[in-house]
Amino acid sequence: MVKINKQAAEQIAACLLLLIFIKAHSQDESELAKINRELDNPLAKRWSLVFQENLGINKGELVDGNIISNTLFFQPALPVPFGRNMVFTARPVFPIVTQPDFAVDPAGGKKITGFGDIQMAALLGPGNATGWVWGAGATFVFPTASEPSLGQGKYQVGPTAMLFHLGEKWNKGVFVQHWWSYAGDNTRQEVNITDIQYVIRRNLGAGSLGMCPTIRVDWNKTWDEGVTIPIGLGYTRTVKIGNTPYKIRFEPQYSIVRPESYGTAWNFRLQIAPVIKSPFLN
Repeated sequence: MVKINKQAAEQIAACLLLLIFIKAHSQDESELAKINRELDNPLAKRWSLVFQENLGINKGELVDGNIISNTLFFQPALPVPFGRNMVFTARPVFPIVTQPDFAVDPAGGKKITGFGDIQMAALLGPGNATGWVWGAGATFVFPTASEPSLGQGKYQVGPTAMLFHLGEKWNKGVFVQHWWSYAGDNTRQEVNITDIQYVIRRNLGAGSLGMCPTIRVDWNKTWDEGVTIPIGLGYTRTVKIGNTPYKIRFEPQYSIVRPESYGTAWNFRLQIAPVIKSPFLN
């Protein structure tokens, strides 16, 4: 049974209260519902600044009990439309990571905080607001971690692709990225990793109910150590604060498959994304 400490419980409670008490203005409901659906598409034409907090409860054979970790992502999404209906976007992810420093304490009792490796996916595809949407391109990881234990120490590159269906009632899709290492620290392990993010959401006006976890496969490891398969259930609400729409999401996730030695059992995700004006849209 997973025990949640006081710090984790307080953060989870704050996330729930935030979603319970925020309400959308009725006159904006139709427009907010449209924004809420569109932003599930990684190639949405709207600009947004995504802040994503991930509170992890980790366990495994290497540690006693549960270990808390934390990753805060900042991801600006600033797509550029061109042609009749095409969109190009390069979505960098800037992480601040707090996790156990196993080099100092093998039991995971000591934590280290710093900047992680920057990841960026560059995609090209049609900017449809409804129906089938697809995109393809390249994805990169840069060894920018402030401490060796906070990153992989390798330059990485690989393909990325997405396929979504944006409907009136349901949004469904997959977003796949794969990375191979090609340069970097020669003393660090080579990278051969696939991430598969799957999205299933039931639209409820300016809100939605569903999940968007990420399956990870490390092809350099065995199934018992290299595969993580999470499931989740969360609530998303797009609201207007002043003149700015905000997309707010809280989603607990549980890994039904995770590395036996050490991996994330629970992840509590809070995402806040202000939608800013794009100079390319009227």
